[in-house]
Amino acid sequence: MYRWWVYQRERFPIFAHGMLIAAFSVSAMGFSSLLRKQTHLPPIATLAAGFASSLLFFLQLRITDEFKDQEDDARYRPYRPVPRGLVTLRELAIVGLGAAAIQLTLALLVYPRLVIVLVGVWAYLGLMTREFFVSRWLKRHPVVYMATHMLIMPFIDFYVTAFDWLVAGGGPPRGLAWFLSVSFFNGTVVEIGRKIRAPQDEEHGVETYSFLWGTRGASLAWLAAIALTAISSLFAATHIDFVRADAIVLAALVLVAVLLAARYMQAPTTARAKAIEQMSGVWTLCMYLSLGALPFVVRLL
Repeated sequence: MYRWWVYQRERFPIFAHGMLIAAFSVSAMGFSSLLRKQTHLPPIATLAAGFASSLLFFLQLRITDEFKDQEDDARYRPYRPVPRGLVTLRELAIVGLGAAAIQLTLALLVYPRLVIVLVGVWAYLGLMTREFFVSRWLKRHPVVYMATHMLIMPFIDFYVTAFDWLVAGGGPPRGLAWFLSVSFFNGTVVEIGRKIRAPQDEEHGVETYSFLWGTRGASLAWLAAIALTAISSLFAATHIDFVRADAIVLAALVLVAVLLAARYMQAPTTARAKAIEQMSGVWTLCMYLSLGALPFVVRLL
């Protein structure tokens, strides 16, 4: 068990990820409920099942990364858990299949028709694992690579929202597409933000965005992703009559993001690169809460 504790600490920190995924899943179901003109969140059991399914999806994403990156990790990152022998790919595969079994069980318990959507997400995850059978081409086109892999976010989001609208007996509510767009661009913010580094922290063989596009290019790409997320969020907020409050939250967050990016471009130090990564998590957390949880709090007050 100690091996797995070390693995989660290094590759899937359960507490940090858990808080973000809880905000993601609860807000997804909450936003769907708001679109259906409901005044309360779905039942606790449904929220818990949606959260557990989301958490297991992100665990499966980490596991598939271990398989996709095994050659590069062995060559350039031998300190990671798999190349150094802490856990094996076979063990990780068993964990991933166990996670799928739990997801299937939860779907059957909550509402059997959820299985149809679940299989669709699994199918896309499987294609991602195989790099859509064009691995070399994708690696030569980093923007396309990132976009195809970030599409898993709205797939997961669509499944989690189905715990609300599908269980309620309807179809996807009008306006849901904007929330899925938020999910896609939020994933992009996190993906770029975690791969922005100071020049002295770049590793041989590791293609970060700051290495590929330079400190300025990576920073501007990160800000562009933030801007697209903000636009999508405002459109989503129009469908739940929450534009004014959402705009206030967005304005404060965008200002902080611009200041952090400017400081990093001025002097790309380790601390300033880390601040961008941390801001990516804060941005994502606040973005989801502002659409799926904060509206309920405001209405209660």
